[in-house]
Amino acid sequence: MSTRGSTTATITTAIITATTTTTATTTTTTATTTTIITPSNIYYSRLNVNFAPEKTQAMVVSRSPAAGPAVEGRLRFGGVPLPLQEAVKVLGVEVDRELRFDGHIKHIAKKASHRVSALRRVASFLDRGEKLLLYKAQIRPYLEYAALSLMSCASSHTRRLDSIQRRALRLVDAAEPPDPPDPPAQFEPVSPLDSLEHRRDVAALVVFHKAQVQGVPHLAGLRQPPRVATRSTRTVLTSGDAVEVPRSRASQHQRTFVGRVSRMWNIFTAAVPHIQEMNTQSVKLAANRWRLLKPTPLRLVIL
Repeated sequence: MSTRGSTTATITTAIITATTTTTATTTTTTATTTTIITPSNIYYSRLNVNFAPEKTQAMVVSRSPAAGPAVEGRLRFGGVPLPLQEAVKVLGVEVDRELRFDGHIKHIAKKASHRVSALRRVASFLDRGEKLLLYKAQIRPYLEYAALSLMSCASSHTRRLDSIQRRALRLVDAAEPPDPPDPPAQFEPVSPLDSLEHRRDVAALVVFHKAQVQGVPHLAGLRQPPRVATRSTRTVLTSGDAVEVPRSRASQHQRTFVGRVSRMWNIFTAAVPHIQEMNTQSVKLAANRWRLLKPTPLRLVIL
């Protein structure tokens, strides 16, 4: 939000009733009360901020099918009724009313697919190294934006992103005909890129190291209590850095950041000693080497 000039501010609102939740902030009311958001004209006039109700998003998150109709038309901002959305976008990430990223995955897959098509049109003018560099700079960032938030998606959705990388790699590895004067000359094979799951897992371990070992303040919510284990067995490896794994029967919860990274962390710390003495770069290198020894997709069980 800008506080200079006549800048128009955009606010994502939130309502919570007895059975109704909407995104952004947390406000608790009674079951029959509808929150009406009205900005203070006196306060915001000092900041020279104008609010735009038409740019404000409202979404109901609830298991009850009656929650949406109960709020529809009753939520106002600056006297303007706010229509309820099926999904809202915050910092480029779209979340639907069921707190899923399915629509976001489809959106970024479509944008990345268009860029792969653009790469195909210019591929004949580039060598392998240039095509690979172009993919890393212009296509893969779309597939990895907010990747740790997308870990809870079903494998059917993440496979869509994997298929786009495979399409790009086919363009990168496409053999071009050799020049007539030098028929024996062949292009050297390009080493394959790490899978998107591999890169997500390495990034997750690095972030968890910052939260668990380095104690970064803004990551404090990701810290997990240490595991108290009496012994190690062939199936359960124990280290002093192991953490408690959140127990859940829901497969979606097991795929979330904390659910997955806590299980990976326990295996990783049992295989890599002196994790407490490592800096961020050392952990990144160690996590990459460790993940290369594991299959993809990596199936984790709660031990």
